[in-house]
Amino acid sequence: MGNYNHLGQGIHHPGRSPWSIILLCLLFLSTACDVPSIGGSSTPTASNVPGNPQLNTWYSASRGVEVRYEDWKTDGGDQDTVTIVRFDLRAVTLSVGYQPAQPLVMSQWMQQERATAIINGGFFDLNDQATALVISHGQVFGETYTGFGGMLSVDAQGHIRLRSLRQQPYNASEQLSQAIQSSPTLVLDGKRTQFNADATQNRRSIVAMDRQGRMLFIASPSQVFTLNQLADLLTSSDLSIDIALNLDGGSSTGLYVNGGSQHVAIDSYVRLPLVVIVKAR
Repeated sequence: MGNYNHLGQGIHHPGRSPWSIILLCLLFLSTACDVPSIGGSSTPTASNVPGNPQLNTWYSASRGVEVRYEDWKTDGGDQDTVTIVRFDLRAVTLSVGYQPAQPLVMSQWMQQERATAIINGGFFDLNDQATALVISHGQVFGETYTGFGGMLSVDAQGHIRLRSLRQQPYNASEQLSQAIQSSPTLVLDGKRTQFNADATQNRRSIVAMDRQGRMLFIASPSQVFTLNQLADLLTSSDLSIDIALNLDGGSSTGLYVNGGSQHVAIDSYVRLPLVVIVKAR
């Protein structure tokens, strides 16, 4: 109806009777209302995904960056269109943005960083302080999770790594330039893990590594999946996932990609102090 209001303003047809104008308007309304409604901006639709791409197809966003959309469905019939971004780590760099004094919604973070891709980070408290270890451009904040959760990190040589903190605890002597921690680890060594989590259906965001050593950002923008359902869906997918870490979902979920013809825009509902930023090398 936005188009109707816009096009209908100031139209003047010399020589036409008022009845003919009314009939034309009614005809336009009837055709406009037959157009399928487009959902909210959180889900991939023609409104925010150029070309209305096919599901289950990898699209090149830029060198070493691919985007894909899949419909994931639970045994109970709940489903959502998830957005998956896959990175060749030889083509990108990763950094952690952390500014608790000036949190931003994801679209503002994207504008500030001019990134190739960006996703929300780990958990934070009411004062916008991270609840776990954060390393941003060599500066260390907070305390490490011990015995649970996982960590995405970049070492002094620029190598990007995702690991279980139960399997490989963090050591303060490690030479890391960037790091975030979150919980729970959903998949480890290709198998879903066992964890205690409530049965809330919520927006979800995930960072993962596949068996080929590529990194993935995954976002489910609707309030559909529990963490247990998500762990099952990750392991049953064809993404060849080796390890997957849950990030701070719910209102924090946000994912942006800006590359070539592929533009993903899933904005967070709240301001975020902590994000993961990917740029081209």
